[in-house]
Amino acid sequence: MTTPSNTTTQVSLPSDTEVHVTRDFKAPRALVWQAHTDPALFQRWIGGYPGWTMPVCEMDVRPGGKYRWRWRSEDGNEFGFYGEFREVDAPDKMVQAEFYDPGTFGGAMPTTPTVTSTKFTEQNGITTLVVVITYGTKDERDAAISTGMTDGMEISYARLDALVAEQQGEATAESV
Repeated sequence: MTTPSNTTTQVSLPSDTEVHVTRDFKAPRALVWQAHTDPALFQRWIGGYPGWTMPVCEMDVRPGGKYRWRWRSEDGNEFGFYGEFREVDAPDKMVQAEFYDPGTFGGAMPTTPTVTSTKFTEQNGITTLVVVITYGTKDERDAAISTGMTDGMEISYARLDALVAEQQGEATAESV
């Protein structure tokens, strides 16, 4: 297995409505995919900033399947997302339509979904995750970026690094 080249989240804004995120993981694609599609695993790493929990993580990962995610801070603030999986091609790609639920933070709820496409590729034991998030408007994209979203993604991805390392250690121990 080689060393990942993008061990921190790389973010770009290729258009007025898109956020492009790339991150490498030292793990087989199947493990990274599973961590994105198994609710029990997803909850372990997707928490974002310290002090936040994910009390709601419901996912029916199939085309047309629904999902609902909700996060809660130590001081009781909440927000979430809900939507539908439009495309699921395990372990290569998933596309979902997503609506933001501002919870206690307030703010306008978009009338059109944000579309998130996540691609998983593997080379030499390194999985590259490419996420393209397409918002309805530039203002929606800019509002999302201003929340610290991509910093929270990196915090979560660091937890995902630890999770897949743990899983690989378990797999190695079980194969002995």
